[in-house]
Amino acid sequence: MPVELLWESRAQGKLLLTAEYAVLDGALALALPVRYGQSLRVLPTETPGQIQWRSLDERGQSWFEARFDSTDLAVLQTEQPETATTLGHILRSCRAQNREFLHPAVGGLQVFTQTDFPRQWGLGTSSTLIALLAQWAAADPYAVLFDTLGGSGYDIACAFAQGPLLYRLAADRPQVQPVAFRPAFAEHLFFVFLDKKQDSRAGIRHYRAHAQQDTGLVSALTQLTERCLRAETLAGFSSILSEHEALISAALRLPRVQELYFSDFPGQVKSLGAWGGDFVLAASPESGEHIRQYFAAKGFTTCIPYADMVL
Repeated sequence: MPVELLWESRAQGKLLLTAEYAVLDGALALALPVRYGQSLRVLPTETPGQIQWRSLDERGQSWFEARFDSTDLAVLQTEQPETATTLGHILRSCRAQNREFLHPAVGGLQVFTQTDFPRQWGLGTSSTLIALLAQWAAADPYAVLFDTLGGSGYDIACAFAQGPLLYRLAADRPQVQPVAFRPAFAEHLFFVFLDKKQDSRAGIRHYRAHAQQDTGLVSALTQLTERCLRAETLAGFSSILSEHEALISAALRLPRVQELYFSDFPGQVKSLGAWGGDFVLAASPESGEHIRQYFAAKGFTTCIPYADMVL
């Protein structure tokens, strides 16, 4: 007899095209929900008062397991205490908004999560999890994020979005506006994985240390975001990306990724999100095959066309 499925949902990952870091200070950012994401399934168990948790990667291999007491959400068993502690914090934040969430009276539960992308890609393993848990708990996902991991919240906005969006923090409150960002030159845009996994919180600390509440930077990046939406040609779009990289490079006092790795690239390369790692956006008038060969020759074999990445 099949086990009853109690709850199931899926959330999308994200990429931040413009205003990385400065989005924390109110800059208008262009965010892209991606086709990759994470699913969550909940089933009953015969072990009352416990939550059995198992997280799977894109190959179906378990990378994290834990058991929680459903009364106080304390960790009962795990081989990865740091991850379990963080997860427990998120679960308690959800319960703070909904006291019935994971209440012992519901009986024992099995929770399974699974990403359909390699976790090192940095597309939002944590943000999709928070979005899913908040949805399950009927809680405010932004409040859960700000209470636990922190960040701007643009990744939460992407989790259930239908397409690209503009995101801004105004008086620490998220403002989300769907936009029709469909570049006519999308066939010349590629997302390349650098395999240099970045710690977003470390990146934020670096930004805070070097660009404290720079209103000039916020204003300039907001204008570049608006110009991105109006760009009609690849050349114009690439010029905007170049300006954007110059501003962030100066603010962070870090070299541009193109200077470091791709000085001979026939086009423009822009860092995304946590600067200098995870994915970059490559824009070039060359053919897709030429672009893939270029990056493969430099050891970067994950090169995803815009249409295959962006929702």
